[in-house]
Amino acid sequence: MTREDIESGSQDMVIDEGKPEGGERMQGNAAPEGFNVNYLKVYYGKLFPHADMFKWMSYGNDGKHPACDQSYFGRREFSFTLDNDIYLRFQSFNSASELENSIKEKCPFKIDIGPVYSVDPAKRHAYAQSGDNVFAPVERELIFDIDITDYDDVRYCCSGADVCLDCWPLMTVAIKVIDASLKDDFGFNHILWVYSGRRGVHCWVCDGKARRLTNEQRASIAEYFRVYKGNENSHKKVSLSDPLHPFLGRSYTEVLKDFFESKLLLSQKLFSTEERYEKILEMIPDESITSELRGKWQDNKRSSISKEDTNVVRWEQLKRILQSGKHKAQGPQMCVKEIVFSFTYPRLDMEVSKHMNHLLKAPFCVHPKTGRVCVPIDPNCCEEFDPTSVPTLSKLLEEMNTGSLRADIDNEWDRTSLGKSVRFFRSSFLQPLLKACKEEIENSYNAKLQHSKNSLNW
Repeated sequence: MTREDIESGSQDMVIDEGKPEGGERMQGNAAPEGFNVNYLKVYYGKLFPHADMFKWMSYGNDGKHPACDQSYFGRREFSFTLDNDIYLRFQSFNSASELENSIKEKCPFKIDIGPVYSVDPAKRHAYAQSGDNVFAPVERELIFDIDITDYDDVRYCCSGADVCLDCWPLMTVAIKVIDASLKDDFGFNHILWVYSGRRGVHCWVCDGKARRLTNEQRASIAEYFRVYKGNENSHKKVSLSDPLHPFLGRSYTEVLKDFFESKLLLSQKLFSTEERYEKILEMIPDESITSELRGKWQDNKRSSISKEDTNVVRWEQLKRILQSGKHKAQGPQMCVKEIVFSFTYPRLDMEVSKHMNHLLKAPFCVHPKTGRVCVPIDPNCCEEFDPTSVPTLSKLLEEMNTGSLRADIDNEWDRTSLGKSVRFFRSSFLQPLLKACKEEIENSYNAKLQHSKNSLNW
């Protein structure tokens, strides 16, 4: 198929990245050049890893082991956002081929994944009519959604949905902090980080014990991570206790402090103007300190301090005064850490994590406003991830048309820049996850057999 064939009869798409809840209507904006339904058809037909998504969502229940729950995948909710703002919730499928055929047929602009319900979500009305209120979510990955727009008060390079290599490291820091805690503090092992396709990152925690958490337990974990509690009208958005919680202490010493001082301070020029440094001074409760610093910085406007060094010099002055011990015992000294946390600590969309029935965009979707694929991110080298170089729909189709046509290549993505992402998804996430799932199924089955045997012997 040639590029001209793909483009013939094409039609621009419109959609918004809003998170779907219930029957919410999606508001439209112009789609990027080269993003149309015909391009999507080729992507879903040739590149989208349908089989891998099925294996992931089955969690080992697609095998022949007697303990496999054959209804498991069929009770998972999928939702599709189609052309012309058509939004289909409670889609369900009984097999990999059903899922693949439906995606290819409907060609959704966006695919969202919901929970596993007690019964097939597509048949929920039949159960409701029977009078038995049995339709309820029973499993769902623990998920986190972090959006760069929530950092607009601490970044000056971009705003809104725009993102660049100066502010994207805020997302890198969020990945490092949350990923380490999920593993070290909660013992989770199977964690998938995914680029949202535009302005943020999504996290899927897929361990069995994570999928079976109640809403109350999810809310507790979300609150564990909650430090940034301010709004646009409050000057002080972070209040820390002394000593810091061990998790916060590790985050500060291992990630946040160095990032703030070596990168963010300079990339965002946090002390370069009076308007910017006044925002920081407002976080200091001692007026004598703020007056002293303000006087120094206003007097230094015409000094010999170079423009490049202004931010570092002023930060060091602020630290020196706050940590000198000349003022109130604990308050000012904790201010340094509170300022760092205010600018760098992860800002989660709490509601996404708290509720089991929340929907989240599937990995490997194509974002309709940027044309970029929602590819996985390796948390072990997330600082190397560049959102501006993520494969786009048009780039992938160009690669397919100019790449090798060897008959021995089973998967089209092997000759595109998407191949690296699919291989990482399989080797680093999916294979270890499925191994653990099968072991869990086997152990549960053996425990039941042993219990049954003991009951008979009794």
